[in-house]
Amino acid sequence: MMNERIKERRKAQGLTQPALGKMIGVTKATISLWEAGTTSPKGENLYALAKSLNCSSEWLLYGEEKQSKPESNAEFIGGFETWGRESPLGDDEVEVPFYMEVELAAGAGIADIREYYGPKLRFAKSTLKRQGVSATDAVCVKVNGNSMEPVLPNGSTVGVDTSHTDIIDGKMYAINHDGMLRVKMLYKLPGGGIRLRSYNLDEWPDEHINAEQLKHIKIIGKVFWYSVLI
Repeated sequence: MMNERIKERRKAQGLTQPALGKMIGVTKATISLWEAGTTSPKGENLYALAKSLNCSSEWLLYGEEKQSKPESNAEFIGGFETWGRESPLGDDEVEVPFYMEVELAAGAGIADIREYYGPKLRFAKSTLKRQGVSATDAVCVKVNGNSMEPVLPNGSTVGVDTSHTDIIDGKMYAINHDGMLRVKMLYKLPGGGIRLRSYNLDEWPDEHINAEQLKHIKIIGKVFWYSVLI
């Protein structure tokens, strides 16, 4: 259980409840409630707790270590700058469409992507090749909502490989769910169904989609890269 892992890790780090609370910015009473299982940390508190305990938020949530984070290879200048069509490309650069006016729904969601001709993000050709991603199959979009926090906070940018639609358990995918665009971890289920999982399980519990319901879901592609601005 998550509360037991919090207590176990705190003691292993030699921290008292007041000391841990001070590091996170919460009271000793809050730590006590977390360790008793009365309440659970979420959002920024979960991220801060994991950082203070020198572990991953995924280990606290599930007892498992986080999947390897894709190497961040998009080129940013001045924090989060985009390029227009007139900007020259380097020898090892390729432009990937960045749909700034489109958001993937991590939670409540919005309707389908509409075509947008505008700014792009730059990736190294060699890096995309190592990831097994073709530039012609890659798109970048924003995440909207809190269901994938703390890994993907609201406003994060994800890169999607639209050629990779086969499900690998535990990987993140962009999906079109009956007209709603979402980003979720996917798992195969017996009988041809799938399970949709969010990182923020407190607010967004697992969704089980049976084979019949699956006709309402189209897998857009696998998330191969993401960027978070703090």
